[in-house]
Formats: sequence, C-alpha cells, structure tokens
Amino acid sequence: MRQSLLFLSITLLLSFCQKEKFTTDPADKLEFSTDTLRFDTVFTQVGSATRFFKIYNRHKESIRIGKIYLENGANSRFNLNIDGISGDAQENLEIAPNDSMYVFAEVTINPNDQNSPFVVTENVVFETNGNVQTVVLEAFGQNANYLPSRFGAGAVVGYGCNGGEWVWDDPKPYVIYGVVVIDSCTVRIPKGTRVYVHGGLGKFVDDEGVTQRYNDGFLAFVGQGKLIVEGTPEEPVIFESDRLEPEFEEEAGQWTGIWLQSGSTGHNIDHCIIRNSVIGLRADSAVSLTLRNTQIYNTASSGLIGIHANITAENCLFHSNTGFGIQLEYGGNYSFDYCTVGSYGVDGEALRMGNALCLDAGCETFVANKLTARFQNCILMGSRNDQLTLFDRLDDPSMFDYELKNCIVRVRDLIKDTAYPDFFDHCQPCINATSQDTIFLDVNKRDFHLDTLHSIANRYAVPIQGIVKDLDNKDRDAVTPDAGCYEIEF
Repeated sequence: MRQSLLFLSITLLLSFCQKEKFTTDPADKLEFSTDTLRFDTVFTQVGSATRFFKIYNRHKESIRIGKIYLENGANSRFNLNIDGISGDAQENLEIAPNDSMYVFAEVTINPNDQNSPFVVTENVVFETNGNVQTVVLEAFGQNANYLPSRFGAGAVVGYGCNGGEWVWDDPKPYVIYGVVVIDSCTVRIPKGTRVYVHGGLGKFVDDEGVTQRYNDGFLAFVGQGKLIVEGTPEEPVIFESDRLEPEFEEEAGQWTGIWLQSGSTGHNIDHCIIRNSVIGLRADSAVSLTLRNTQIYNTASSGLIGIHANITAENCLFHSNTGFGIQLEYGGNYSFDYCTVGSYGVDGEALRMGNALCLDAGCETFVANKLTARFQNCILMGSRNDQLTLFDRLDDPSMFDYELKNCIVRVRDLIKDTAYPDFFDHCQPCINATSQDTIFLDVNKRDFHLDTLHSIANRYAVPIQGIVKDLDNKDRDAVTPDAGCYEIEF
C-alpha cells in the first residue's frame, strides 16, 4: 500500500514538473472573435467608450504571443487592457490549449475637434510564431451627418423625396459611405457645406456567381434627381475624401466622384471644389449641367467627363487630373467660357473631344453622335507637346463641329496629323503656346493665377455678356479681359 502511494506521488510530482509544451509551428495562428472592433457610439461630448474582443488558441499545445501592441504607439488614441493588465504593449503572453484571452480597448474622443479624422482607425498587432496578425479598431472622430450610416461602406442606398427638396444645411459636415443614389429629389447644398466621401473598394456577386469589384464612395443622381450647389467665393461647397491627414491632402483617387446619370437634368453647380477623387464629375447622355466658378482637381482619371451630354461651364479651373482635364465623348453639346485647364506633371491632355464610342478594340464597330463644342477665352495647357486629342470617327464636318476662339492652346503633332490639318481654322484666333511662354504664376505650386507682368493671357480675351467676374470674384476688364478663369489685378 505504501509503495502504491509512493508511486502515485512520484507520478503526480513528475507530471507537474514536466515543461509545458508550446507550439512553434507558423501554421498555428491565433483566432479572434472579430476582425474589426467598432465603437459605434455617436459621441455628443468629450468622453470615452470601451469595447472588447477575445483571442483564441484553437490548438492542442499552448501558444506564446511574442508581442501585442498598438500600431501608433505613443500617438495612439486608444488604450488597451490585455488579460487584466493595463498597457498598450505587452510581451510573452501565454494561452493554454483551447483557451482564450480578453482584450479591452478604450478610446477617448472629442467630437468637436475638427482636426480629428471622421473615423479613427488603428491596428492592434499580434506577433506569434513568426506571424503578424491584426485586429482593426474603429471609432467615430467627429460628429457628422453620416449617409446612410457609418456602416454603409460597400452598400448602395437610394434616397427620394417625391419631387421635393432635401437641403443639406446642417452645420455639421456630411460624410458619405458607400454609394448614395438620389432619385425624384433635388439636393440643395448651401454655401460653406463640406461633403466628405469614404472611398475604397466594394464588391458584389453577379447573377452568374462571379464576384465583381468596383470603386466605392460616390454620389449618383438618376431619374428626377437633381444637384444644386450654391457656394460663394468666400464659402465654396467642397467635396473631398474623408481622410484629413496631411499626407492625403494631394493624393488622387481616394473616392469615386459625382455621377449624373442618363436623363437627369437641371444640375447647377456654382463655387464648388471637387478634389482627390477617381473622376471629378461625370455627366451621361441627355444630362444638362451648368458649372460656374468650379474647381476640379487631383483626380486619378479625368476631371470632367461628358458623354453625349449638355454642359455649360464658366470661370472653371481643372488641373492635376491624371486622365484628361476635360473629356467629351460620344458627341453632345458643350460650351466653355473663361476656363483654365492645367495638365502639368500628368500623362493626360487638357482636352479630349470625340463623337463616337468604340464597341471593339479596333473601333471597327462603333456608335456615334454629333459633337458641338465651343470654347471662348480658355487656356488649355500642360507638360505634353499636345494638349488636345480629337477623335472624329465619321469624317463628316457636320458631325464634328468644334470651335475655339481667343484661346491659348498647346499643339504640335495634332496639326501634323492628316486627319486634322485644318485645326487652326477651328481655333481662330488662338495662341499656340510653348513651354517657354509665360502664362501662370507657378505651376509647380499649382497656382494657376496669371503671371502679373508677363502672361500671354493678359488682355487676350474678348468680353462675354453676363460674365463680369472671374473665379476669385474680381471684376473683369470690360474691354480687354484676360483669358482663363482668373483676371490679373494690377
């Protein structure tokens, strides 16, 4: 009996003294109760909120987490409590087989801090067996009108008001998530309104079960939907990305853009800035759009796209657009007065005009519509030797009707093309400028005001009835105004 008890005691003692086994296999990863921990409270005052998630060890051996830490370190807006211990970075934490551990995260927010991002995002990083895994922390950073909601990314949501008006006059900014579609409703946006759009990639599964991906974050108008923007020189309406950090200030392609879809009419935009999108503004077939005193820049594709549309533009500035500054396709009716297009440091030209849409790679099959385009007192300049692309698929002058008057352009190879030898018959009078000509104050700083002393645009325009101010709301010379969107002030 004594021997049996002694044997049992020794066995138990040895079992407790055995070294705990830890897996070092890189295939043995951690699992989490969520991949994104969201703080879904809309804050109304300075305060904090706490949420938690769990870490799981689903393996047969213990696992040692080499390090857990907040990605932004001392600059983080979050605080962690890991397994009951406060601290934003901890090392060598152990989880037994088929066991778990709690991580509590706290965020403190001042919702009225306009320097704060609209969404505060950060990773909790886990280093285990050579693997790096993350859990995303997301919290509101500012009070705003979120359309349709903070969790609308990747979704399409429609709004209508039976032919009525929806006025965006709340003093808080508007933040768009996903695709917002306006039908049977006039959206009226008063002066000073800021509209921020959360971009990214969306996806859906089509009827054949194939996953289709698209650029997320845009505002679309369909049917009886109408956009009225009522900015002023002192308080323009601004559309831009919701990323407010300095490093994103000049980054193109952060959201998709504004899309006026076929048949929607009566769009009127005045003193507006659209920037940092994929496209700036697209107007489809039969759309009627008036642009005044509007700036579209820093796009990953074209700034303004018209596809068999009706567009009138006055005192507008398009610059730093990776595609074309202005792109007019499949015909349409267009009028541009006192507009400046600066395509410096990008591959695209200032202007493209075409009367056909190709249906195959060689454009053997196409559909066409008449193009009527008028440019008066405009500047079409950039880095490349040719700042105009013309695409006339019909070889019929009546179907490709364009005219530029008192404009400054830059062309070289275009006039050597046998298809367009008569370009300057359509551009009369025009200055064919070179890179040596002085026009703007400083294109490297994206300042497209005219050089006060030497600009060749000085006094080159002719008066146009009804346009007596420039983009800065300065008086235009009543007899010899300047070309482009800005008037020189002596």
